[in-house]
Amino acid sequence: MKETRSTCPYCGVGCGVIIASQDGQITGVRGDPDHPANFGRLCTKGSTLHLTAAAPVTWQARLLQPQRRDERGQAPRVIGWEAALDEAANRFANIIDRNGPDAVGFYISGQLLTEDYYVFNKLAKGLIGTNNVDTNSRLCMSSAVAGYKQTLGADAPPSCYEDIDHADLIFIVGANTAYAHPILFRRIEDAKRANPNLKLIVADPRRTETAEIADLHLPLLPGTDVALFHGLLHLLMWEGHIDHAYVQAHTTGFDALKTVVRDYDPRRVAAVCGLDEAALAQAAQWFGEAGSVLSLYCQGLNQSSSGTAKNAALINLHLATGQIGRPGAGPFSLTGQPNAMGGREVGGLANLLSAHRDLANPEHRDEVARLWGVRDVPAAPGKTAVEMFEAAADGAIKALWISCTNPAQSLPDQRTVRRALERAEYVVVQEAYATTATCAYADLLLPASTWGEKEGTVTNSERRISRVRAAVPPAGQARPDWLAVVEFARRLEQRLPQRLAGRPTLFPYQGVEDIWNEHRETTRGRDLDITGLSYALLDRHGPQQWPCPASSEGEASTSAPPDERRSFGRARLYEDGVFPTPDGRARFVAIRHEALAEPRDARYPFSLTTGRLRDHWHGMSRTGTLGRLFGHVPEPAVQLNPGDMTRRGLKDGDLVYLTSRRGSVVVPAQASEQVAPAQAFLAMHWGEEFLSGCSSTGEPLTGVNALTTSAFCPTSKQPELKHAAIKVLKAELPWSLLGAAWLPHDKALAARDTLRSMMRLFPFATCVPFGREPSERQVSGLLFRAAAHEAPPPDVLTQIEGLLGLSGTEVLRYHDVRRGQRRAVRLERRGPKEATLQAFVLAGDTSAEAWIKTLLQDELPAQAYGRLLLVPGAKAPVAVVAKGRQVCTCFNVTQPQIETALGACSGNAESQLAQLQEQLKCGTNCGSCVPELKRLVRAQLSVA
Repeated sequence: MKETRSTCPYCGVGCGVIIASQDGQITGVRGDPDHPANFGRLCTKGSTLHLTAAAPVTWQARLLQPQRRDERGQAPRVIGWEAALDEAANRFANIIDRNGPDAVGFYISGQLLTEDYYVFNKLAKGLIGTNNVDTNSRLCMSSAVAGYKQTLGADAPPSCYEDIDHADLIFIVGANTAYAHPILFRRIEDAKRANPNLKLIVADPRRTETAEIADLHLPLLPGTDVALFHGLLHLLMWEGHIDHAYVQAHTTGFDALKTVVRDYDPRRVAAVCGLDEAALAQAAQWFGEAGSVLSLYCQGLNQSSSGTAKNAALINLHLATGQIGRPGAGPFSLTGQPNAMGGREVGGLANLLSAHRDLANPEHRDEVARLWGVRDVPAAPGKTAVEMFEAAADGAIKALWISCTNPAQSLPDQRTVRRALERAEYVVVQEAYATTATCAYADLLLPASTWGEKEGTVTNSERRISRVRAAVPPAGQARPDWLAVVEFARRLEQRLPQRLAGRPTLFPYQGVEDIWNEHRETTRGRDLDITGLSYALLDRHGPQQWPCPASSEGEASTSAPPDERRSFGRARLYEDGVFPTPDGRARFVAIRHEALAEPRDARYPFSLTTGRLRDHWHGMSRTGTLGRLFGHVPEPAVQLNPGDMTRRGLKDGDLVYLTSRRGSVVVPAQASEQVAPAQAFLAMHWGEEFLSGCSSTGEPLTGVNALTTSAFCPTSKQPELKHAAIKVLKAELPWSLLGAAWLPHDKALAARDTLRSMMRLFPFATCVPFGREPSERQVSGLLFRAAAHEAPPPDVLTQIEGLLGLSGTEVLRYHDVRRGQRRAVRLERRGPKEATLQAFVLAGDTSAEAWIKTLLQDELPAQAYGRLLLVPGAKAPVAVVAKGRQVCTCFNVTQPQIETALGACSGNAESQLAQLQEQLKCGTNCGSCVPELKRLVRAQLSVA
């Protein structure tokens, strides 16, 4: 067995992992105990990475060969790499020749490695001469970038993870850290245990798992963050908590801000934000009296039409109180993706250039042109993510190259996105997974290597650069992203020789390290100077933070013994109070609270918010391959306040139409006390790959982002994914279907892919995996649910049954054509006296779901049922006891087990949690379920 140190490919915490592999196959993963981001811990997603790399997943879900479509709508056919790259170069060159360089666009990803990002940026801005290169980080971090630059002068988070251990107050706003950054949340829990005086304030419209452990929860109305921050600053000014010496010595613009903030008195702010004045006063008092305040924030601030203003208003609080540039203090933006930071470093956004240079700055453009050896870098602003797809939909952009991202799932206003993909003359999708929605629109598909197969670097939220290393060769014919781009670029150079300025090539790289070294040189003298780092140093001494400029010897000191973990970079920024602005001072920004882009009204009376689930990530192209990661939240659902459910005559599981001004989706409703009245929550992960259907006009339903708005912040161009005005109406779909089956590992994902293509035959459909990988029986679970106004043609049901393994002579069946009732089940003998249910389909009357789904998914004995399995109705013919909802993914511990165990526990909440963990082991591995365990403990104590 071989072990390889690498980095997790999920969120921006940047956890180190150790990959186990044997004979070219990844066999295991564990946290790297020496990595300073996680010290060996991994969340549910990270700890199951090896399962997503299992051979059955790879051969069914991965894109393994280059493919092209002869015509749109047809199945693609396999072609060779040389032919694929030749075609791509010819098509791009032809479009550029006919329409100019701005007729092409590159939409890339915060999941790419820094080296991948760098060559994409150089390809577009250097070789082709267009700034139309943007990234899904525009949906994630561009407001944080703009906020830092407006106030502090550079896109450089000033804090580090260690500050959590030194803070007296942690202010979490616009972030459900427990779900979005679980390992960082574990560190917050550790800090609270170590320092009982540590206070935690959470500002969030929902009472999330993060809010559950807060000393103070501020359930502000969506979009009112600027008003909240101004209200807190108003109180801090009133109570004398301003650090006037710091303001005078290190900032500018405070007088203008004071004029604005005077209008944000507690009464007005409470009314605007929907908060109690007493809660505002308490928050301001704790903020003002704390020795050190650390703010943690994420998409709740960023994904907003006022995203930059929200970021700047929060940073204003830190500047006014001097809470920056020292241990435990600072405004700390948490990155959503594993390398959104690295993408920002190389200028991988339409308005940026390498090493935090600005495209709008002529000197910066000249610097980069000299570094790259090109005549010029174009001055015209590039199209950002939303603008790029709007331009394609309007016919201005005619070729799109999409890499490592899934815009047909993740971008807002999906109707426009799909029109863009359909209208574009040529679409290249460079992707590791063949199952993403965007792949269906590609003229050319290029297979990309992925986690465990790639070499390079990533940068996490605290500016720490980590190595990513390959443990196994790429699957099939997949290639590293940088290599495919370089080979395409070299072909394009032959067709665009005028851009080479006499050089033989702009892409002379022999390996990935050559790219990183060139990137490193672009940072010399910049705020993120990494000229003191090298692959060799990172390999010897582990991950390093920037800035880390070269010493007089040309590199950071290497006097430490080999393999000794040692830090060379700077942990915190601005400790001297000097900022990267022309005068060295930070800037206060005097902005006013602006209303949401789309406030709710009488026609659309609900505020839809989106966010993450604990065990999934983004569009679930990777996490969605594992049934065990659906144990906590098995199927899509919209969460509504129980009072709103009652007023609309809804109960859990009822289907509802969610409709915005852009589109609709049908989804089951679920009551949740976490959600405030007149609000709704739907997880961002539910795209058409898992939640779909067809409207009455034949238009496909495309998941959650059919609803969201493309309105964006005028400064950051980040869309307001966190809010859309919607209406909620009960869906009257009397005919329903439920099917579930255990299928062989090597067939389940392929069956799901086929079933996914059938989802559009119904007004509502969902298709999700379930199960517990790795399975001793080598099986995976698959569930298909649909609803319609009437029964579909019999051949549709026959096809669904066949895909779920219900086509043999051993299948028990019941048909009632007149009533539209149809049932099929299959038992499997496990000995002379034992049998288990392996598959079923209920069509028409699905009330038997109440017991038959449990019988199958919990693999309970079924030999006593026989043909009774065909009996309709919610009452089981033989008693069935369900295991219940899963809470702990690692040890498969359910809520009923936890509640039973708590009945025998004693003492306070902390003592009961310890007893529970000792007995059931839940929460003792990755810890992702600990917030929910604490909630269940509190609930038990309140009853007692």
